[in-house]
Amino acid sequence: MKISSCEAVLQYVPALSEFADLRLTFVVNLVLNVFLCHAAVALNLLTIHAIRKTWSLPKTLKILLLSLAVSDVGVGLVVHPFYISLLVKWLHYSKPSCFTYKIFFMIMSLFALASFFGVVLLSVDRFMAIQFHLRYREIVTHRRVAAVVITVWVFSASLSLTPAWFPSESSLIIFFVGTICLMFTTLVYCKIFVVLRRHKNQIRGLQLQQAAPNSEMRNLTSLSKSAVNLFYVYVVFMVCYLPRGGSLIGTAILERSTMIKGFLLCSWTLVFLNSSLNPVIYCLKMRHFRHAVRDILRNMRFRRNRSQSERRTFSDFRGEDVTRFPTGL
Repeated sequence: MKISSCEAVLQYVPALSEFADLRLTFVVNLVLNVFLCHAAVALNLLTIHAIRKTWSLPKTLKILLLSLAVSDVGVGLVVHPFYISLLVKWLHYSKPSCFTYKIFFMIMSLFALASFFGVVLLSVDRFMAIQFHLRYREIVTHRRVAAVVITVWVFSASLSLTPAWFPSESSLIIFFVGTICLMFTTLVYCKIFVVLRRHKNQIRGLQLQQAAPNSEMRNLTSLSKSAVNLFYVYVVFMVCYLPRGGSLIGTAILERSTMIKGFLLCSWTLVFLNSSLNPVIYCLKMRHFRHAVRDILRNMRFRRNRSQSERRTFSDFRGEDVTRFPTGL
């Protein structure tokens, strides 16, 4: 039986009769989202600036990381405030309109899907760099990566509009696409570690024969570290997004109880948390990126201290007794 777009949206949000039972859930999610909103914006803006300053990163990898950071900034600037406004309305026993819910789900889906596909692209990029490390720059060019990133954003925008086009099948479509991408990304990382192990064994054999070029050794080591570092991004991403998938399955299979909807609300916050964690992983696992962030923060502190010193000097000068200065007469 066909259901309307409003019915398709309202099945994932609490009803007015459930507001009292979910009040504690609303409060906890509100506090977390207020904090994460500021963290996501500040950390990802710093990340964007640091990526631009990190000259050791390949341009193609920079584009992919910048795309992921932009989607995470969007979560902090748009999705978090929208979700906070919904939580405030629910706490005041005010039921938003169906149109408001539709806009929220579309915006949330846009940035969540862009982040999702951004992680998938990073895994594919690292696989290409390791599998075809001698021809990587020839295959993965700046123009091709930019075109793929634009395509991903257009595809994410198209998928986010499925609730308007196919209201009854929208969740199933997004869940199916997400499941396929998760399985694909998992297989890619499995393949990455298999290729890395094979390359290390080859290099070790050449080392014993004293025939391994130092440049190839350094290149392989660098590629291995970058693949492992971005694997942490993938693991954190899985931890944050899998409860969202589980909540969708629970909503589809089980009775839509108050407990299921409360878990669904918490799974949204966990998805949004991923946008604040990505910059932390970059700082912890990428040495050049960490140095760039340190330099940016040092320069910001230096400029702030100099500005305060200049204001203090000007204030002291204005407070001086002008009669103490000689007039020349």
